[in-house]
Amino acid sequence: MPAIVEFPSVVLEDLKQFGPLFANAPERQHFGMYLTGLLVAERKTVSGINREFAVTTDQSGLNRWLTEVDWDAKALNEKRLDSWQCHSETRYAAHGVIAVDNTLMDHAGQHIEEVGWFWGHAEQRHKIAHDYLIAQYVCPSRRHYPLEFRRLVKQAQCEAEGRAFRDHTQWFQELVDGVVAHNIPGDFTLDCYFSSVENLNHLHAASRGYVGDLKFNRKLVWCGRVKKASEWAARIPPKDRKRVEIGEGVQWYFTKTVRLAGVEPPVRLLILWGRKTAAEPVKMLVTNRLSWEASRLLRVYRRRWSGTELFHRDGQQHLGMADCQRRGGEG
Repeated sequence: MPAIVEFPSVVLEDLKQFGPLFANAPERQHFGMYLTGLLVAERKTVSGINREFAVTTDQSGLNRWLTEVDWDAKALNEKRLDSWQCHSETRYAAHGVIAVDNTLMDHAGQHIEEVGWFWGHAEQRHKIAHDYLIAQYVCPSRRHYPLEFRRLVKQAQCEAEGRAFRDHTQWFQELVDGVVAHNIPGDFTLDCYFSSVENLNHLHAASRGYVGDLKFNRKLVWCGRVKKASEWAARIPPKDRKRVEIGEGVQWYFTKTVRLAGVEPPVRLLILWGRKTAAEPVKMLVTNRLSWEASRLLRVYRRRWSGTELFHRDGQQHLGMADCQRRGGEG
């Protein structure tokens, strides 16, 4: 049975704020329907949202508004980001963190624009999905919200359609440039997939700090010799490792400024062990913030969880980011 008879108060407030971006009352009505559906509808598809309303028209109206009506998604996003700056818990801050990561959004249809077969590491299988690269802002209050996203299209598909292919590195750097162009403060945090030489140099050239996960096989230069980071870490005796508390747990760390092969300025490595006498480390972090203490580096890196994993979970489970099955990529 349809359950929605009017928009909830939070949607009415959004209509007051964002309504002027739309040309007429029907467009604003569809905007309100869509927001309400994302919040409360069991199925987040157009037809699923439309069925939840007690009084409504055919679902094609909402469908056309999403896919054919010329409203400015970029202006809407900028207005959304501006709205967060009116609240102390969500406004940009010097100690804010920008977390960048990619996630796969499963889909059922192979005819959806820009979907492809991707390897899902969590499920250990190939699946039909969109591959989204998302920049998230994590405030000192731990509130988080997305800034922008880019969608990777596989190289073979780009070549077949006659358009330029852009890989994760290029999309990552474009997101960084967007943050810099909008003067959004904060340091970046990223996993080992994005801690490439090209990305670290790009962040440093943009005068931005970063804390990234580092693969153990990365090469560093120490005393004139090139070594794997894991080989260098194996030579650090337990007596040189220091204790650090992470949440309710305890780990042991060693930190040193070194040169990473291919990375232009010196960087600082933070090596973590689960036990003081452990033979192998559990994680290595790299940063261009050479003066930061270990606890601050870890605090910044831990914001990656809020900025990526929590948002991916909320987006897929509660906001239907993977439920959309429409064929047009823009919709």
